[in-house]
Amino acid sequence: LLKDYIEERAINIANYIIECNATVRQTAKTFGGSKSTVHKDVTDRLMQVNPALAKQARKVLDVNKSERHIRGGLATREKYLHK
Repeated sequence: LLKDYIEERAINIANYIIECNATVRQTAKTFGGSKSTVHKDVTDRLMQVNPALAKQARKVLDVNKSERHIRGGLATREKYLHK
């Protein structure tokens, strides 16, 4: 029973990431979990349930990861523009 719930959550999380192009942080906030849980669900647990979906979600996360430093810089820039 618990396992089904976790698998279902992993699938929901992956779908959300793909549809919304969401980051791990945004996803964790939406689902009320931690970044670690979201990451583990998508990378480990989902691979066993639905490898194709896991790969799609992984692509989005990889793009987000590669853009992370740019987003951080923009956030910092915004912060100091309004001071």
